[in-house]
Amino acid sequence: MKKKNILFAALPLLCLAMGACKEEAQTTEHTGLYYPLAFGSDTTNIRQDMMTRAYITPKRVLWQQGNVQGSEHLLEPNTGQADLAGSNMCFMQSTKDETASIILDFGRELHGGIKLVISSASAANFDMRLRFGESVSETCSELVSNKPADVKGNEYGQDAKYTATNDHATRDLTLTVPRYGQIELGSTGYRFVRIDLLSEGSLWLKEATAVFRYRNIPYLGTFRCSDDRLNEIWTTGAYTVHLNMQEYIWDGIKRDRLIWLGDMHPETSTISTVFGDEQSYYASLDLATQQYPLPNWLNGMSAYSMWYLIMQYDWYRHFGNISFLQKHQDYITGLVDLIDSKVAEDGTETLAPSRFLDWPSSPNGPGVEAGYRALLCWAMQDAGQLCTILGDEPRAKKCQDIESRLRKKILPPNNLKQAAALMAIAGLMDPEEACEKFISVGGPKGFSTFYGYYMLEALARAGRYEEAMDIISQFWGGMLDMGATTFWEDFDLDWTRNAGRIDEFVPEGKQDIHGDFGGYCYVGFRHSFCHGWASGPTAWLSDHVLGVEILEPGCRKVRITPHLGKLQWAEGTYPTPYGQIQIRHEAQPDGTVKSSIKAPKGVKVVK
Repeated sequence: MKKKNILFAALPLLCLAMGACKEEAQTTEHTGLYYPLAFGSDTTNIRQDMMTRAYITPKRVLWQQGNVQGSEHLLEPNTGQADLAGSNMCFMQSTKDETASIILDFGRELHGGIKLVISSASAANFDMRLRFGESVSETCSELVSNKPADVKGNEYGQDAKYTATNDHATRDLTLTVPRYGQIELGSTGYRFVRIDLLSEGSLWLKEATAVFRYRNIPYLGTFRCSDDRLNEIWTTGAYTVHLNMQEYIWDGIKRDRLIWLGDMHPETSTISTVFGDEQSYYASLDLATQQYPLPNWLNGMSAYSMWYLIMQYDWYRHFGNISFLQKHQDYITGLVDLIDSKVAEDGTETLAPSRFLDWPSSPNGPGVEAGYRALLCWAMQDAGQLCTILGDEPRAKKCQDIESRLRKKILPPNNLKQAAALMAIAGLMDPEEACEKFISVGGPKGFSTFYGYYMLEALARAGRYEEAMDIISQFWGGMLDMGATTFWEDFDLDWTRNAGRIDEFVPEGKQDIHGDFGGYCYVGFRHSFCHGWASGPTAWLSDHVLGVEILEPGCRKVRITPHLGKLQWAEGTYPTPYGQIQIRHEAQPDGTVKSSIKAPKGVKVVK
């Protein structure tokens, strides 16, 4: 099977050398990187950028107004160098009565900034306003801080025009640009950029290219099937996580540019099935535990410490890295002791006064309580496995005791799909009952982009693979139908009923799916349209349609059981520490499935 790297993963590494030639540079033995002689032998004050940069030309000029001519030249690949020729450039001229403006579409969500190259102009410098947007509407929005006093609403504003922020990343700014020069700025998540020439005068804009900052790694895991919509969903989930794999694993590239341990499990699940044993996982967990030493909860939230234990066990199962577990052994066992001290014999617990699963579940207090306890049971199951692997049987027994105490007070899910999913995974509820009574009711209604992954897992445990694929197609595919190229922080299919796409101006009489919706911390344009926790279907399709089940740590032994549902065929690769497993399944006329599997040496496959 021919492996294909997708999107930008095959872009070459940019040159990291800072000297003119190898002979005239100093090197550091541990990295093999070269620095100019001016630095001498002491490079302890240098932190090397692990990311790669590339320049991306816009795909289209979406809109322009005022005196703008030759904007089509901005779509042509160029040199990045200003010149005196003045040909094949975009001319912009503003007066006191009219501002020259343009909106560029780069075709898909990116992380980074923009590079402007200016050639001749009527003055030495000009003021420009740049607005980065994950939707067209966001590029035309005003900051919440600029909201007039007579516009009423909550802290983000009820008027969609005033819900944009510069929180976490500056995406609306005014800058001075030079004649016969170039300038690079910006660090945010975006697809669209609006440029307004604020100063009176004229200039020749030679280039406006995206500065794309990404982790240059191959896509080791792949997935294709007879349903093109599922293929696009798998790819979009993988790309969503790829953008969030910066120096550390972030939650979002526009907002939530932080290591949120409680939100990361869908991302690490996707990373393990797409990118394999990736360094960003280790760096993120190392830094998080340094930032929140015990007895603090990770990110200050008790549920997020539970997810830490679940992630550690999942990652060990995939890659068998015992040295990393040993490095974290004191933290793992200390966390078990901390939880033990807060769970009473009768099953009551006092871990923390607040409970959190995901934002959409927040109003359902009893359901959140039931799900929280199920999450804690799941974490104790995995923590017990970790303690056994680390040779700490007394604490493994302690984990079993904690779970036994918690099971004395099993609470009903109160019609909350998130809670029912966690209860099915933790073994507190029969998966079929959880799906029949709660998760399957209304199909994708009540799904969230984060906990939807665990609802899909519960459906798989109930054997409802075809139903799960239908929900993936409806719910995550619903974002694609609105122009998404990455998956969102939250989504509700009801939002689409009378809404415009994100890659066009909102038609008259329709709602703005970005500006008019959202709740909690993601009202309006503050809503992140590239959130790694939304990538669950990518991991789910690889795990359940290709059917890879890890039986021994490090993928030394795996079982492959395809679940094609209505699919005619599915194929892909699955990364292991020994190389990729190559898989193809084909549905036969008699209802059976013919499988072709090629595993690397060191991986035993059980069909």
